[in-house]
Amino acid sequence: MEISVSVNGTDHRSDVEPRTLLVHYLREDLGLTGTHIGCDTGYCGACTVIVDGRTVKACTMLAVQADGQSVQTIEGVANGDELHPVQEGFWECHGLQCGFCTPGMIMSSIALLDSNDDPTEEEIRHGIEGNLCRCTGYHNIVRSVQYAGARIRGEEPQGASQEVSS
Repeated sequence: MEISVSVNGTDHRSDVEPRTLLVHYLREDLGLTGTHIGCDTGYCGACTVIVDGRTVKACTMLAVQADGQSVQTIEGVANGDELHPVQEGFWECHGLQCGFCTPGMIMSSIALLDSNDDPTEEEIRHGIEGNLCRCTGYHNIVRSVQYAGARIRGEEPQGASQEVSS
């Protein structure tokens, strides 16, 4: 089945099997391997992407369902060499360890901050609750999102270089 989808601002026309999952289309057909395959059930959130402004777990969506839509993956987040504020926050606030969950966590955080650039800690935890991290205690992930929110609001983030243990 032929689909037309914009991925990270680039239009793609592809012939895909109707049963192809979006995560496999992105990784195998387009070579965008930043979207990770974790649990294959939608539970872990490692495959989170943004489709037409909403977060989607790409292992639960068929590629044909993305026909005519705009998809953003982790590869489309930075502006050249300039990190997105959420990526910068994860770097500055030590919001990652092994990095496996990080692309999905970043995509969920971007979607959260797109709707609310000054979320409370509770709102952040709720916004990322569909993404599992086995390495951290989420504290530095929350700090990373707070850092990014401050950057997006044009404020100077507080305590970015101070490492906090989980």
